[in-house]
Amino acid sequence: MAWKWPGSSTNGSSEEWTGFNDPGLTMEGTLQVTGTFRVDGNVKGNIISEQTLILGENAKVEGQIEGNRVVIAGRYDGVIFAKGRVEIQAKGVVTGEVHSPCLVIDPGGIFDGRCHMLASSDSSSTASVTIPIRALSQV
Repeated sequence: MAWKWPGSSTNGSSEEWTGFNDPGLTMEGTLQVTGTFRVDGNVKGNIISEQTLILGENAKVEGQIEGNRVVIAGRYDGVIFAKGRVEIQAKGVVTGEVHSPCLVIDPGGIFDGRCHMLASSDSSSTASVTIPIRALSQV
């Protein structure tokens, strides 16, 4: 069963939800998904996603992620291999390595590790990259 991503049909590409992992659910092993998947529980192992993987605010993930687009609002420790974009949101904490052509860290997001910028298959040679290392919250 799949659910349509709201507003995704406007640009011609439709992204479908394939499922989610609720808070309180703990998984170990390899999780392979074809559409958009949201994790709000605990996962220890590998996650392979063809489209978008979202780690919600309650997520605690340890392992390796291979995907296209990865959005992190929870805690992640491991190595990310993304073909597209990796986004660390305001409450997201990432420890480890990120291999991606695009890394975005929102103010308040924390990244402690190494970043390897890869060439995107559809990016132009004049594309600019901005990487904030750490955003500090203002008191």
